[in-house]
Amino acid sequence: MPGSNYYKPRGIPLSMLEEVILAVDEFEAIRLADLEGLYHERAAEKMNVSRQTFGRIIESAHKKVAETLVKGKALKIEGGEFEMAAMKKFRCNACQHSWELSHGTGRPKNCPACQSDNIHRAEEDRGYARGFGRSQGRCERGAAQKR
Repeated sequence: MPGSNYYKPRGIPLSMLEEVILAVDEFEAIRLADLEGLYHERAAEKMNVSRQTFGRIIESAHKKVAETLVKGKALKIEGGEFEMAAMKKFRCNACQHSWELSHGTGRPKNCPACQSDNIHRAEEDRGYARGFGRSQGRCERGAAQKR
């Protein structure tokens, strides 16, 4: 999930702003393609959607972000169709040990193998949301979680 889920123009009360909803899968598509710089094919694999579906998701996301910037609207990130990975993967940079922990258990302080504090999320586990396909800002699948 994003660290912040609401963005608005400075100095304008929220009650005076129109709001645009960016679904979590759209947020994830922007993160993968624009921030991480992944090609659409690789980003689609990470989100577990087809390349064509990823293209529709990123196009919708770009349009919404552009609308908020150009027209001075508020942007709220919520909903969509996604599931959180059950486990998160970590790797120790000191001894190269890898292990998994359940989501919600917090970040480990030390490597269980060598006790080093030089640990990071595993490279293959840096994406959080796994999409089911094109969303309309609401969860509709039983396995999906809405936050």
